[in-house]
Amino acid sequence: SPSLPEYFVVPSSLADQDLKLYSYSFIGRRMPLWSWNHPNGSALVRMANIKDVLQQRRIDQRICNAITRSHPLRSDVYKSDLDKCLPNIQEIQAAHTKLKQLCVNEPFEETEEKWLSSLENTRWLEYIR
Repeated sequence: SPSLPEYFVVPSSLADQDLKLYSYSFIGRRMPLWSWNHPNGSALVRMANIKDVLQQRRIDQRICNAITRSHPLRSDVYKSDLDKCLPNIQEIQAAHTKLKQLCVNEPFEETEEKWLSSLENTRWLEYIR
């Protein structure tokens, strides 16, 4: 996938041939990407949708099992579809652009009340929260 970094972490129990095979099933060939690890063993893994609905359950289960086996505390995987509750990249970029315009064009000292409501209207603080 051209959008993934050159090197990234995957569960060691997934064989290279499985990774190559599974990569074709993901939209944009975006394999699951281990993004963050907490000292208590929690991990954040980002994964694109699987194209083939018939294969989705099998591939999803295989990857979740591999993540569980690689997890230091061997806890179950909790999955959440963040597309439903998080802004998309275009919304984040638009909010950032509005924030930059606000910071450059609106002097804070002169219009504090207006500035704060304008800041809220950018939605930037909501998104980074």
